[in-house]
Amino acid sequence: MSGISSALISAMIATILAVPALAQAPVQPPALPPSAQPPSGQPPSGQPPSTQQPSAQPPSAQPSPPPFATIKVEGTDNVYIFRYGGHQSMFVVTPQGVIATDPIAYLRPQAAKTYIEEIQKITKAPIRYVIYSHHHYDHIAGGKPFKDLGARFVAHKNARARLAALKYPDVVIPDQTVDQKTTLRLGGTALELIYVGRNHSDNSLVMRLPKEKIIFTVDFIPIQTLQFRNIPDNASPIELEESLKKVLALDWERMIPGHPYAGGRLGTKKDVEDHLAYLQELSAEVKKAADAGKCIDAAMREIKLPKYESWANYGQFLPMNIERYCYWWGRGF
Repeated sequence: MSGISSALISAMIATILAVPALAQAPVQPPALPPSAQPPSGQPPSGQPPSTQQPSAQPPSAQPSPPPFATIKVEGTDNVYIFRYGGHQSMFVVTPQGVIATDPIAYLRPQAAKTYIEEIQKITKAPIRYVIYSHHHYDHIAGGKPFKDLGARFVAHKNARARLAALKYPDVVIPDQTVDQKTTLRLGGTALELIYVGRNHSDNSLVMRLPKEKIIFTVDFIPIQTLQFRNIPDNASPIELEESLKKVLALDWERMIPGHPYAGGRLGTKKDVEDHLAYLQELSAEVKKAADAGKCIDAAMREIKLPKYESWANYGQFLPMNIERYCYWWGRGF
């Protein structure tokens, strides 16, 4: 190495040391011009697609049901259900006029107006009758627009007596009353109005269409749902049970309820049998508690009926249902 100058040796060493540094520098592809950019979300041509999954979209919320709806009952020529909010009524269209039921316009006068408009979309025949299922305002208030059109109002005699005494300003007093049973006939349609005893009130009517084998009942036979709160306006829970037995003895196949229970489906005799079984099992359990001196508060805490946990309002209303039966078995009323 004596013939090699020191300057040359220094240059060689510098070159060797520079090579690794160049090798470590990442190679950047040339930038594409704007016209050659790939569509958003796709890799440039010649590059492998990304394996990263797009972020999942949140599930869309279930749309709220419309405020009202009118449906024709399947398999019938002239039977309809009008729903407004959480209440519903039945009406029957005939060539000579319409038989309507509960106005369901309590504190919402627009419900009666809508109800009439929905009927008039189907027929120009006059509304001849409005039948009250029972006297409670949430179902029968707001009927004046029907009365103004000339409808005749019908209810059980006890309902008329109650309403006459209460004098609630937004309830039409019935023109005609029913005792045990009557049949309205209009335009070839027969509608039976049947009293099955005291239950949710002392004046509830079962409305039965014999040809269609359909009944309309309100409040006292909830479908896969517990009784409302502490079963108010109920003279005797045992009489409530007896009224269900009378309903079961009638000839019918489908039941239109006054509220859209169980997803809005119609009821069956099996639903009535199941509800009667619930009341009877509840009664038996509460009677045991009453005999053991546990009514009322301890019974409300301790009694459980897990067979019915899937029913609507189980957690909220079971203690209150227990309370009602506690008054019966533990207090005698």
